[in-house]
Amino acid sequence: MLLTRVLSKVIEKRVFSIKMKHIWTVDKIVRSPFDDIVVPEVTITEYMWKNLDRWSDKTALVCGVTDRKYSYLQLYKQSQIFGASLRKKFKIRDGDVVCMMLPNSPEFPIVMLGILTAGGIVATINPVYTAYETQKQIISSDAKLIITDAGNIVTVKEALKQSKLNLPVIAIDIEKDRPEETVSFKELINDTHLDKDVLKEVKRSAQDVSLLLFSSGTTGLPKAVELTHRNIVANCEQQNEKQIQKCNDTTATNQDIALAYLPMFHSYGISVVTLHKLTAGLKLVTLPKFQPDTFVNALKIHKISTMFLAPPTVLFLASNPEVNAKHFQKLQYVIVGAAPLPLADAERFMSKVDHEMHFNQGYGMTEASPLVTITPNNSKNYSAVGVAIPNCELRIVDSNMNIMGPNELGELLIKGPNVMKGYKNNPKANADVFVDGWMRSGDLAKIDEDGFVTVADRLKELIKVNAYQVPPAELEGIIREHPSVFDAAVVGIPDEKTGEKPKAFVVLNNGAKISNKDIMEYVNERVAPYKRLKEVQFLDLIPKNASGKILRRVLAGQ
Repeated sequence: MLLTRVLSKVIEKRVFSIKMKHIWTVDKIVRSPFDDIVVPEVTITEYMWKNLDRWSDKTALVCGVTDRKYSYLQLYKQSQIFGASLRKKFKIRDGDVVCMMLPNSPEFPIVMLGILTAGGIVATINPVYTAYETQKQIISSDAKLIITDAGNIVTVKEALKQSKLNLPVIAIDIEKDRPEETVSFKELINDTHLDKDVLKEVKRSAQDVSLLLFSSGTTGLPKAVELTHRNIVANCEQQNEKQIQKCNDTTATNQDIALAYLPMFHSYGISVVTLHKLTAGLKLVTLPKFQPDTFVNALKIHKISTMFLAPPTVLFLASNPEVNAKHFQKLQYVIVGAAPLPLADAERFMSKVDHEMHFNQGYGMTEASPLVTITPNNSKNYSAVGVAIPNCELRIVDSNMNIMGPNELGELLIKGPNVMKGYKNNPKANADVFVDGWMRSGDLAKIDEDGFVTVADRLKELIKVNAYQVPPAELEGIIREHPSVFDAAVVGIPDEKTGEKPKAFVVLNNGAKISNKDIMEYVNERVAPYKRLKEVQFLDLIPKNASGKILRRVLAGQ
């Protein structure tokens, strides 16, 4: 039996290797080694419910803290009621934007699918954002309504005050009382007598925008990424290729369980973990945020079979003495993304699992819905981020957009049905990111002869703090708002705990006398915790090149 399994693995690898030989075309386009798939021309909700009858009674979502849960049939019915309520009671119409500012919970997908059911567009806001950050996204998304939880009501109200808007606010009050001056989510979804015929008015197509997710793109300034229904459906179908599928089929006797701790407001959590896994009939165990005790307890109780992780979590699992093989008894798939993973951390983690499993890395970006590459299930290449997913094409170019070949380092370009429609109301950014039908990733990478991609560095000047993106330009803009500041620049410097941390270089106005602590407090009260400045250094002049671009490498060396 053992010999049979070994031979099977050898044959599987050989077949995959043979297919890989023809992925480089004569004009140096790197194609996916997998067969193209047909992308259904449907909306996300049509795609979501096409197999509802196969797993309607199975658990769709369960809270890893409270054990609150919903079946697939409940998820469907409540999202329908919520969608009809948005349409009838709040006058949401096709193409209207509704903002969600929520932590992970079993209710998150109900809200999201309800907005889409109503014909709306889902815009997500990080639930740890300050009012200052929140109001910027409310304004840029042109929202008609906001849905949040009790813990963020004060922030939302202040954000609306700052933006001089008077929008209705729905509060998730499943476990807590409804805050004043908000609408009860619980009352809305329990209105079983609501006439759902209003949903017949919805006319949305695969080409329409479905999600409005915020990304820093390639310049460091937040932009609203427009993802169509087809973009998301395509990325879901692309993940269903058997050689890269990170779950087992849901049947009458099997249902895989995935841990959903990655933030659902982010493309990785909302698309790869939530939407795709729900379309495949998995059970999602949600955690509102990463906390060691609740995270480990969820592993112990729920027997997780699929985990999507960020590198800091891999390090936590590998180094925590309380985590052992018993926590991974049913684990079959581990996928790491969002930031580079040191090989040593991967090996330390795998040493704790006492059985065979698939440990893979992936690469993506919000602008690609988000998955672009992933390592096949039979691959042991832990340094690469995989190969192109079906229907996806890649190209490497130098700084002059000259096309490069195997193992040459340059900027990664992407083409495929999962690539965004564009940035909302930002023609300049769209002109910068799209070149002859290709999307610039802003990342330095190389692709070997077999199509495996290795990301070496990033052209974009983002700072990665625990896999979160911190745009230097955003922090610089806030610093420059201080009345004592003349100029500022922010760079990422190494940090043992978070990978990188933001450091500011500040030039003061003549005669100004403030401390670095004053600058840090000014910025930190306006941004989320992961964006907070950790160091401030005063300079007489910010080094820049002839065109006025900040020389960040010079600053990083100081």
